[in-house]
Amino acid sequence: MKQGAVRSEIEQRLATKVNADPKLHNVYLLVHSERLGIHWPMAAGRTDNIEANTDQLFHTASVGKTFTSAIVAKLVENGLAKFEDPIANYLPRNLVEGLHIYKEKEYSSDIQIKHLLSNTSGLPDFFEDKPKRHKPFLQEILAEPSRFWTPEETVQWSKEHLLPHFPPGQGFHYTDTGYNLLGLIIESITSKSYEDVLHEYIFKPLKMKHSYLSQFSEPAAKSDYPVAHLYLDDLKVNVEQYRSFSSFYSGGQTVCTLEDLLLFMKAFVNNQLLTEESMRLMQNWGKMRLGLKYGYGLMKLQFLPFTGKYTVWGHLGASGSFMLYLPAMDVYLTGSFNQTRYQSKSMNYLFINVLRKLAKITD
Repeated sequence: MKQGAVRSEIEQRLATKVNADPKLHNVYLLVHSERLGIHWPMAAGRTDNIEANTDQLFHTASVGKTFTSAIVAKLVENGLAKFEDPIANYLPRNLVEGLHIYKEKEYSSDIQIKHLLSNTSGLPDFFEDKPKRHKPFLQEILAEPSRFWTPEETVQWSKEHLLPHFPPGQGFHYTDTGYNLLGLIIESITSKSYEDVLHEYIFKPLKMKHSYLSQFSEPAAKSDYPVAHLYLDDLKVNVEQYRSFSSFYSGGQTVCTLEDLLLFMKAFVNNQLLTEESMRLMQNWGKMRLGLKYGYGLMKLQFLPFTGKYTVWGHLGASGSFMLYLPAMDVYLTGSFNQTRYQSKSMNYLFINVLRKLAKITD
């Protein structure tokens, strides 16, 4: 099948999907492959009265965890830390004490940097875990959108309202609390703010000029378009006006464009950001759930069992955001559905309506 016909089909399906689903308001997708010679930026829907544009910014959610893990790996490369270091070496005592108490035994001093990176620390997740005697954290930040949350406050909230799930290194539990701790560790090692390191280590050298940490920093170049709204089911969230979203910090607070995410992922895949040894360590996959594995701030998703043809790696976000690479076809996918109800649906859509269509070019 010719490339032009495949692109047209993918674009039409995207527009049709947005028009047919009242939960979808704006969707962004970039399909890139140097091997296939394609670069297809696409957008559908609207932000208020403005038609979606492929140069528009959007909240990347947990895709930002890969930026955090890449910074940590760079610090390890530079000899400033080790993956096996106890996190207590870099954090204030009052923050670490009482952080991890499981079955009346404290494991706080046993947590290593690699446990945070791989979500194997056993720490709870302030974003998705539900307290027994307190309202969920998401309800708090939605009820008080003007409140600015520091990363220390999110960790303290976890300590007060949630319980760890297992001793460090003895299981898997996805935790934004752990990734906010990584941001604080980065600040401790560099003596700079996380957002400054983010720009210095990643955005500036990779020329990701439109990317920034919402509520914390500004992009190098101002966009001509508004940041796309994020939808939590039926609730429309103007990302820039919700100060309370500062709570996601180094666990997923970045705002990027399709092209900026591609710049990062290409540099990542081609070892222009980190060494092959660092990338090998970051891809030491552990089981997350069926068909999905986790490394150091990286996910590996196998769409079909018993074949690597449709196996991608990168990261996903709760908003239906994605930054993925498919080695078998040398294909990059970046974008977002900007709808929390599409956290899983987005992957099904990409597999059926994008990857299977691209296979027609290569078959």
